[in-house]
Amino acid sequence: MMRPTIETMAEGDVKVVARLRLEAFFEGSGRTLDEDIAGLRRLIAGDGFEAAFVARHHGRPVGSCLLVRNEIDSPHNLTPWLAGLIVEEAFRGSGVGTALVRAVEAYAASAGVGRLYLYTWQARAFYEALGWSAVETFEQDGGPMLLMSREL
Repeated sequence: MMRPTIETMAEGDVKVVARLRLEAFFEGSGRTLDEDIAGLRRLIAGDGFEAAFVARHHGRPVGSCLLVRNEIDSPHNLTPWLAGLIVEEAFRGSGVGTALVRAVEAYAASAGVGRLYLYTWQARAFYEALGWSAVETFEQDGGPMLLMSREL
């Protein structure tokens, strides 16, 4: 179990995290690295409610997770969301993802959020182990998707 350092995302992290995100979430979607960089910059320069966290290993970003008001292309009118959890492959299974999720949950709770939402399909067991509950299974872009929530 690695003890990652979890910090608020800084400008110097944006390109590294955007590359990780592009590989994991946007492969073949047409979203460009520049678009994701711009989106992350808007988020960290925002009004202070939305937040981006990074996990560092020896100072280098190896993972990230976001708290956002609105999920991209959401068929649900819910807010706010835990979104974009990504951990570099070499660091998966070492506690980095858990630490990032807990950081977002703690931040949201401190901002007065009572319930958080997320979308996943492959990571259902991971989130259930952290206390998240399945709400609804639905289809998105021709594939299965799961809405989950957690009371804070």
